[in-house]
Amino acid sequence: MKIYHKFLLYQNKWIHPYVRMTVGVMTSITYLASILLIVGVVYEHGFTISEVEAHQLQRLYHGVWIVFLVDVTLRILLEYKDTRRTFSKLTWILTILLYLTLIPVIFHRPEEEGAILQFWEFLHGKAYHLVLLLVFSFFSLSNGLVRLLGRRTNPSLILAASFLIIIMIGTGLLMLPRCTMNGISWVDSLFISTSAVCVTGLTSVDVASTFTPTGFVVIILLIQIGGLGVMTLTSFFAMFFMGNTSLYNQLVVRDMVSSNSLNSLLSTLVYILAFTLVIEGIGMLAIWGDIHGTMGMDLQEELAFSAFHAISAFCNAGFSTLPGNLGNPLVMTGHNPFFIYISLLIILGGIGFPILVNFKDIILYHLRRLWHFLRTWHWDGKRFYHLYNLNTKIVLIVTFLLLVLGTVGIAVFEWNASFAGMSVADKWTQAFFNATCPRTAGFTSVDLAGLGVQTLLIYLFLMWVGGGSQSTAGGIKVNAFAVVVLNLVAVLRGTERVEVFGRELSHDSIRRSNATVVMSFGVLLLFIFIISILEPGTSLLAITFECVSALSTVGSSLNLTPRLGDDSKLLVALLMFVGRVGLITLMLGIIKQKKHTKYQYPSGQIIIN
Repeated sequence: MKIYHKFLLYQNKWIHPYVRMTVGVMTSITYLASILLIVGVVYEHGFTISEVEAHQLQRLYHGVWIVFLVDVTLRILLEYKDTRRTFSKLTWILTILLYLTLIPVIFHRPEEEGAILQFWEFLHGKAYHLVLLLVFSFFSLSNGLVRLLGRRTNPSLILAASFLIIIMIGTGLLMLPRCTMNGISWVDSLFISTSAVCVTGLTSVDVASTFTPTGFVVIILLIQIGGLGVMTLTSFFAMFFMGNTSLYNQLVVRDMVSSNSLNSLLSTLVYILAFTLVIEGIGMLAIWGDIHGTMGMDLQEELAFSAFHAISAFCNAGFSTLPGNLGNPLVMTGHNPFFIYISLLIILGGIGFPILVNFKDIILYHLRRLWHFLRTWHWDGKRFYHLYNLNTKIVLIVTFLLLVLGTVGIAVFEWNASFAGMSVADKWTQAFFNATCPRTAGFTSVDLAGLGVQTLLIYLFLMWVGGGSQSTAGGIKVNAFAVVVLNLVAVLRGTERVEVFGRELSHDSIRRSNATVVMSFGVLLLFIFIISILEPGTSLLAITFECVSALSTVGSSLNLTPRLGDDSKLLVALLMFVGRVGLITLMLGIIKQKKHTKYQYPSGQIIIN
């Protein structure tokens, strides 16, 4: 045997385990450094710090920089083959940018003025170092979270835990001195953080007068993270930038984002992020076009206002920077387009990302046919008859019916009540807006406590149903509601199969939909009962409205939230968390799953009616 072959065998048998151990230890140190870096940045920007503390933070940043350099270098030197296979092009670009930070260390500051000096100062600047290290930290932690899936950890528990961690982080951030005007209690901070991450909109304090611009930045970041989903973001960055996720990781993430196959998993994640950014960007420009020069703001304030409300609307959060939410006189007069834009953003965010992806496929199909016609002047006679999949048809039809019936119902009952004194155009705009918000945004333009009982019942129904699956909306979802109704129709007609649009609904879809409805009623009954004991002087309607709004992550309230005690606030916050994570998802994570058996018991009949 040649000496080279003996060396390879020796390396694989004796050296490789130590290499893997070294890389594993370095990875753990990198995770710790990433967390310390984020904590340091939060501390620096959340508190007023002294020069000594600033110097200590600079030493911390320098230490994290060294850790990342050592980690990347060890991976390249010790595991070059695996690194070359797993690192994506963007990861290599980031690695090169990290190595560029060594230039100011190796070379002295150029004495001559010019481009070289500017380049040296840019690489030596704190902003470049800090942004690059934060990017590396985020990617590192995202990769670590996704790698947890490879350990066969319960995906439902990871999803719930990820939301809980972000809520805890948000709670701490909102309590920072620079985030509030005069401070905030930990219960209220936890409540607002939960409401933002769970894209609900219920507030236990007056948001406009409590939080500073820094606090609003924290809130909108929590809304964006909560709206997209923590696992969606981390999975995207881990796969797109690191590229070293296992097959099991990809299978779990595929089920979370409802991708059709592993081949389309990354593209699905890209579409989710792209749709979000594009729709929010267009919504921001539309809102800015309507409010420009009418609210006494400068250009920067107008753009910030438009961006905040576009994100809050698309994520179905319902937060507003205006005192009195959207019932503020600044937008209530002469801003009907503003309310229409907000409503459209809510609808687009609430129908679900699978529907948006299906829309993309339909648009591309028609564009390809049009391009073929323009090139050949011959119209393609072949048609694809199943452009709209079953899920899209059901969600669009049920959403349309709920919006139309809700708009008409609210207009009828509030025409000469809450909408009295408005023009006809304003009344129909407010009726449409107030029919859209319960699904499930929580913006308010009129005092909900002044609405009639019939309108409140419409609100309760719309809140309970919510939006589409895999969307930023809450509720039991229109998908589950439609399946339950179709199953009821099938039972009443005496048919064994549930059929719609030439398709038979699967038995699993029917079981999960029925379970969702039953669990929803059960959880609501339990929490309404407990809060009614804790708040004896409060009307049952107000408590029911609050609980339905929290579980459906709506954010509408009959002015009850600020008046709740701390115990009741924590219960409502728990309801928001349960509603955002999902009843079925949460129970799958808690209850031990029974293994599939290969035998069946004899069937038995239960007497019904």
